[in-house]
Amino acid sequence: MKYLILVGDGMGDLPLAELQGRTPLEAADTPAMDFLCRHGELFRTRTIPEGYPPGSDVANLSLLGYRPEECYTGRAPLEAASLGVELGENEIACRCNLVTLDRSSGREVIMRDYSAGHITTEEARILVETLERELGNEKIRFHAGVGYRHLLVFRGDLGDLATVPPHDYTGRDVGPFRERYLAIPELAELLPRAEAILADHPVNRQRLAVGKNPANSIWLWGEGRPPVMETIPTRYGISGALISAVDLLKGLGVCAGLDIIRVEGATGYLDTNYQGKAEAALKALVDHDLVFVHVEAPDEAGHQGLLREKIRAIEDFDQRIVGPIHQGLARLPGRPDFRLVVAMDHFTPISLRTHTALPVPTLLFDSRKTGPGCGLTYTEKNGAENGSILENGEDFFRRLLERR
Repeated sequence: MKYLILVGDGMGDLPLAELQGRTPLEAADTPAMDFLCRHGELFRTRTIPEGYPPGSDVANLSLLGYRPEECYTGRAPLEAASLGVELGENEIACRCNLVTLDRSSGREVIMRDYSAGHITTEEARILVETLERELGNEKIRFHAGVGYRHLLVFRGDLGDLATVPPHDYTGRDVGPFRERYLAIPELAELLPRAEAILADHPVNRQRLAVGKNPANSIWLWGEGRPPVMETIPTRYGISGALISAVDLLKGLGVCAGLDIIRVEGATGYLDTNYQGKAEAALKALVDHDLVFVHVEAPDEAGHQGLLREKIRAIEDFDQRIVGPIHQGLARLPGRPDFRLVVAMDHFTPISLRTHTALPVPTLLFDSRKTGPGCGLTYTEKNGAENGSILENGEDFFRRLLERR
């Protein structure tokens, strides 16, 4: 038996007036997901435990069969695992976004762009390496990641610092949060110096010259120490692989004991290498029991409030990931039986531009079942009206593996 989990990050949404009360998922053309749903099961999964932030870290941890209450310590330690950064006993990892802050009003500090115009990995690496060269020391280390997503490792204690995700405050005043950061002695000098270096950097001068948002500041969040997790091979007795463009998911895979399949051209945005991901998933299934494929693009469009782009991202996920993988399973050696899940990790509504903790619609297709399925298309409304709900990720994973 082969198992697949295909995740369209942030696909879920709320009804929109501009879509005549439909969601982007309902408006999108999704023949592959709808076929699998009609001939399979449809239920909901609670990926965010009560009291936990509705982030991709917690949500995807649940979709991998874990209960975040038992092992979650923060987002950044997972990204550190992806980058091969080993955290010492007295070290804290922080996600370090390159962002665009706007101080033009003279009073407020506006989070103009949480991704610095979706800065390229190549440009970002130059900036982060400059920060490490100029500011890195025995207590602070910068590590370059992908796109705008990077890592800062701090040796010591950051006190009672409470951080916030920058994508939750797009277009809003983040001055009070920044002041909270500056109240921590270890950050009071670091942040202004980093901004001074970035402001005069050739990469940003070039971006400004062509009308792009500059990466004029860093934003720390998702801090934490290393998690202690039992691996999926140990916990469930199966081997697995994970495919994603983003370090967070790769780090989850590392901690879960999965092989990380790196796909050239995978970007975490609309221009990602869909074909490469689908082909890599099918290839990985030859040697593994489970393959987990994650696509970031719907979430990014949701955070930016871009309706057309979110619909496009959902359609690309359906027609360039779900469809080709489903069709390709028939060409695997021995044509093995399979159980295939399509889900989102959380909702990222266009109207809110951030995540919510709503239970996510989850379809489960079993190649052995020949009778009628639920007969429903894959939408948020159908998932909510279909009744059943799994209360945590462990229950979801056991249902996938048919282990009650």
